[in-house]
Amino acid sequence: MAPKSNTAITAITAIDAAIADVRAGKTGAIPDDLRDAHYKGAKALGHGVHYQLPHDFPGGWVRQQYLPDNLRGKHYYEPKQTGKYEQALTQRLAQLRSLQQGRQ
Repeated sequence: MAPKSNTAITAITAIDAAIADVRAGKTGAIPDDLRDAHYKGAKALGHGVHYQLPHDFPGGWVRQQYLPDNLRGKHYYEPKQTGKYEQALTQRLAQLRSLQQGRQ
């Protein structure tokens, strides 16, 4: 028999935690590099100036801050270790988190 997983419940719990943070006002400001930069004056505000499109980089990934400062390092979803997919996802998340922190 294949191992059973409650991945859907784990994902829903992660979504609930994110929604709870929003409702509690723990949203913070969008990092300037991710702010809309298509309008006149955006550059002067620092919006989108240093944005890097992940698709332009090897592996489709680039070190860039996506969460507001007050949520930096927050992890809402942690996969279980039940099946092959979840184990592979855990390894990939660990690799990306290591790269994000400047370790390789």
